[in-house]
Amino acid sequence: MKRRAFLITLPAFAAPAWGKPAKASTLPRIAAVPGGVARVDLGPADVAPQVTVDGRRVLVVREASNWVALVGLGLQLQAGTSVAVQVVDAAGSRELAVRVQPKQYATQQLKVEPRHVQLSAEDLARDEREREHLQQVLQHWSEAPPPTLRLLTPAAGRRSSSFGLRRVFNGEARNPHGGMDIAAPTGTPIVAAARGEVIDAGDYFFNGNTVIVDHGQGFLTLYCHLDRIGTSAGARLATGEAIGTVGATGRVTGPHLHFSVYLNATAVDPALFLPAAKTG
Repeated sequence: MKRRAFLITLPAFAAPAWGKPAKASTLPRIAAVPGGVARVDLGPADVAPQVTVDGRRVLVVREASNWVALVGLGLQLQAGTSVAVQVVDAAGSRELAVRVQPKQYATQQLKVEPRHVQLSAEDLARDEREREHLQQVLQHWSEAPPPTLRLLTPAAGRRSSSFGLRRVFNGEARNPHGGMDIAAPTGTPIVAAARGEVIDAGDYFFNGNTVIVDHGQGFLTLYCHLDRIGTSAGARLATGEAIGTVGATGRVTGPHLHFSVYLNATAVDPALFLPAAKTG
């Protein structure tokens, strides 16, 4: 499925080779809650174990002589749920369990154009096509491990809407917010939160102009509502390299960047990977 990208001219970049696996000091903050990241200790081995959850590969990093799996937990999970983690290594196969802890998210009321809530038959068909395409993209897996799981804030601005908000559009409940919103004027530069490869770039009905970057082993970042896209699928990006500008395309109430992070094809809280927000 081809996607239409809107390009702006940006400096050329010669991509470096992929780095070594992430060190423990570069791991995200751990929170075994809906929308969080669970840590599963796998013990020592010469070769990284292969880990899956619901048939999806899970990122595995080395910590000294031990291996650690980082499992993305879906927002739909209920507190107390036990998530089965399948591990295959030189000793054979085993199953471990992650117990989901409770977390309460707030509710947000939003007003948008009626056509973004009550879809026409044409818009509904488009959304269904795009949703299927995005599901395939978000399951992308590359064997090269990410050099870090600590991310750079991708745009200067105020964190205006947090991950996990139970969103109500024009009085109708919709899915929880699967990312973080950063409010900024149209044209504000957006940069890659970490080194990676662009695996999708184009225009979507709800997400507007969108870029998705693969950082290795199912660790993906997604950037939505761009005014202009300044990269294309297949591009190798350095940390902090420009990928576009903030806009108000798609379903929005004003210009901002919607920023999402995925592990094992599951949206998780970007704040766990970013520097703590400044207060006061």
